[in-house]
Amino acid sequence: MASRSLEKAKSAMSEIEVAGTQGHLSTVQLDVTDEKSIEQAAALVHQKFGRLDVLVNNAAVGSRDPDVKIRLQLSMDTNVIGPAVVSAAFRPLLLKSQNPYSIYVSSGVGSMARASDPTSATYRSLSNGEGYRASKAALNMIALQESIEFSETALKVFAFCPGFVRSNLRGQSEEARSGWGKAGDPKHSGETLLSIIQGERDADAGKFVHKDGVYPW
Repeated sequence: MASRSLEKAKSAMSEIEVAGTQGHLSTVQLDVTDEKSIEQAAALVHQKFGRLDVLVNNAAVGSRDPDVKIRLQLSMDTNVIGPAVVSAAFRPLLLKSQNPYSIYVSSGVGSMARASDPTSATYRSLSNGEGYRASKAALNMIALQESIEFSETALKVFAFCPGFVRSNLRGQSEEARSGWGKAGDPKHSGETLLSIIQGERDADAGKFVHKDGVYPW
């Protein structure tokens, strides 16, 4: 489990362990906007485990700052550049695995096809929301290009939409966390992610998946 704050990572790990989850968890400090932090995290994983079977790029921000440059810069730095640098740093470890997975947590609002469809629920955006949407569209391209570039290896790459679920992404208040009462249970997102890792969605490798199927790019 990686986090900017090692303290928060350990707290989250404790909550998971109390729930009786099977398996062994460990933590590592990693800030996707800090290249030195990324390099140190990759080195630690190499030292402790020698390889990596699954990399899930889950870091994201959803800035709606009134300054267009600020909100775009924040979104791109964390949601696109960060995951790309993380993937580059950890890919040598992934390629040492017999069955590696590279998963980018994206969003349905990053689908260009859905964004240009007037009948789509994601056709219109929240005010000042273009930075987040553009960053997820860019992240999808990162995933697609990685899939193509490493198509002759065992690496399976997915862009994954977890759906609109409870999250701190929108803020810390209950209203924001619950998506104004509209957000679903993140458990379902976790179940879909697990199905990818367990190979149940291998037929969709190289695509933009969600729990019910595949989104168009």
